[in-house]
Amino acid sequence: MTSQTAPTRTAPLRDLFERVLPAVGAFARTRDAEGIVRELFELADVQIGGTRPGDLRVHDDRFYARLLRDSSLGLGESYMDDWWETDALDVMLEKLLRADLAQKITGSWRLRALTAKAVLMNLQSKARASASIEAHYDIGNDLYTRMLDERMVYTCGYWKQAKTLTESQEAKLDLVCRKVGLAPGMRVLDLGCGWGGFASWAAEKYGCTVLGVTLSKEQVALGNKLWKHLPVELRLCDYRDVTGRFDRVVSIGMMEHVGPKNHRDVMNVIDRCMVDDGVALIHTIANNRSLHRGTPFGAKYIFPDAVAPSLAQLGRAVEGKFVVEDLHNIGPDYAPTLMAWWENFDRTYTEIAAKYDRRFYQMWKFYLLGSAASSRARAGQLYQLVMTKPGRAQPDCRQS
Repeated sequence: MTSQTAPTRTAPLRDLFERVLPAVGAFARTRDAEGIVRELFELADVQIGGTRPGDLRVHDDRFYARLLRDSSLGLGESYMDDWWETDALDVMLEKLLRADLAQKITGSWRLRALTAKAVLMNLQSKARASASIEAHYDIGNDLYTRMLDERMVYTCGYWKQAKTLTESQEAKLDLVCRKVGLAPGMRVLDLGCGWGGFASWAAEKYGCTVLGVTLSKEQVALGNKLWKHLPVELRLCDYRDVTGRFDRVVSIGMMEHVGPKNHRDVMNVIDRCMVDDGVALIHTIANNRSLHRGTPFGAKYIFPDAVAPSLAQLGRAVEGKFVVEDLHNIGPDYAPTLMAWWENFDRTYTEIAAKYDRRFYQMWKFYLLGSAASSRARAGQLYQLVMTKPGRAQPDCRQS
């Protein structure tokens, strides 16, 4: 963009305030907070004081003003504070999402400021990335070993024929291996490797040597211990610093963390590290529209600075760099995955309650069941993109 056409850096922030603040004030003055919230929830078929699954009971009348002031963040925080309860949180949140109530509640200037901050800054820069990952993934392996399957896979499973969480994760891992055409002796790069679930599967089942990179110290420590008998190395390393050449490159669940300003950086790393006739796969949660920041609740309490890409954002990052050979949406499979994680967490919570208090329990419940509701409401997707460099023959990657 030339200097003649480039907007000033303050323009996005100024425009947000000029557009939003008058609307907030007018909306708040029209009626009392409780009346407004009751009417909004009725649009979603959620009754306040009702007895059906998904209806809610309010224990603190401050809930109404807090919801109008802080929108989804206020909803989550007031749940953590026990200001309201429901017998079926996932059902209630799915109804709210389907009614698109978040767009009907304008929210406060603080929420709009988060968007402005994301537009003006690179929230996922190399300097900030480690702290953001540590805030979620390093809170304790004692939590994740209880919540996840045996291979510690913390991404959407594949439930086409699966009946259990373990079966769904093994089916997903094998689906990825088949899509990229793994064969014995291949060198594989796993960007955002987690605890090494995919790396271990590729090494054990397909005879590959795998390098996985992550910014989580806890993941590296446990993963290298779990898979020390396999040709797997998990390395504490920013994806931008990876070197070497690999036959296949896989990224399962990292794209959500890199941020829209860095999508192209991921593609550059894949291009640099993958051999010319290689195959790459990106597995990522995706938004239905392009955003610059994650949900306020998720950004504050769950995944700092994370924002899932849209298909348009992924397309812009890929353009001119790779050929997209296959695009597969398994978004509906996230709901049963999340419900299985929630059931594991809830069942074993008493074992770790001394470390993770009641407010954390409520926060984690809101996160897991809210994410399941988002999947059911089709508010978010899960894409697997298979990519090759231009000029390569099309691989046999259409697998299911």
